[in-house]
Order: sequence, then structure tokens, then C-alpha cells
Amino acid sequence: MKNRLRVLRAEREWSQADLAGRLKVSRQTVNAIETGKYDPSLPLAFAIARLFKQPIETIFEPGDGKSAG
Repeated sequence: MKNRLRVLRAEREWSQADLAGRLKVSRQTVNAIETGKYDPSLPLAFAIARLFKQPIETIFEPGDGKSAG
């Protein structure tokens, strides 16, 4: 899953640790989400959307760019 988490975080000049603290997750979790190694749970995705005051679909893009079929 692609996401804009790194961009949104950088716009606010937050470190991964800053964002992790606001979301009550580990810095490693933030890193894994940003690098696409981990898809957040639905509650965490909603928490991220609330924090950045944006709809989930503007932060997360489903799929990996490969065609299904």
C-alpha cells in the first residue's frame, strides 16, 4: 500500500519518533508504514487520518501498482 505519511510528517517537521508518540505506536511502526513494509490496522489508519485532518483515501492508496488478474 502506498501512502503519503512521510510527506505529511515532513510538512509538519515531525520526526518519526514525534509521529509515533502522537499515535502511541513505536518509531519502528511508523518507519515500516512509511516504507510500505507494514499496512496499518484500520483503527491506526483512522487515527492517522484524524491526526492529519485528512480523509484516509488522501493518505493511503490501496494496491502496489501491479495489475490484478
